[in-house]
Amino acid sequence: MIVTVDGAVSVFSEKLLKAAGCIPRKNLLSAGQCIGKITKGRKFRLGITALHLIARYAPHKVWLNPGGEQAFVYGNHIVKRHVGRLTADMPSGAGVCVLSLNGDLPLGFGTSAKSTAEIHTAPTEAISFYHHADVGEYLREEADLV
Repeated sequence: MIVTVDGAVSVFSEKLLKAAGCIPRKNLLSAGQCIGKITKGRKFRLGITALHLIARYAPHKVWLNPGGEQAFVYGNHIVKRHVGRLTADMPSGAGVCVLSLNGDLPLGFGTSAKSTAEIHTAPTEAISFYHHADVGEYLREEADLV
């Protein structure tokens, strides 16, 4: 179940929602897992805390080699030379889940700058995927994630 409280969008299990209903609202600080926020312009901004959901259900994925992992986690876009593997038939502008080549560990998410065919023919330093969020945000944005 998805619930919005003060602009924060959270995911709850039915069991947790029933248990939280017994606590007075003024005493309840938070419950569930925040997956994003509603901006002042009334748009939804997906947060890094939703990575576990994205990794499970994303149809388009890209796997990075070790050098690319570090660059991506530092907040940089993904260039072609950092791509170890990617899903076939990915259109330009598609949402992608970024994974580690070693162990399929989810690192973050972004959008594709080019289609799969364009990435294969692009120069090695061409931006292939745009960075949106990465696991490094847990450290960089620690105060804002709650």
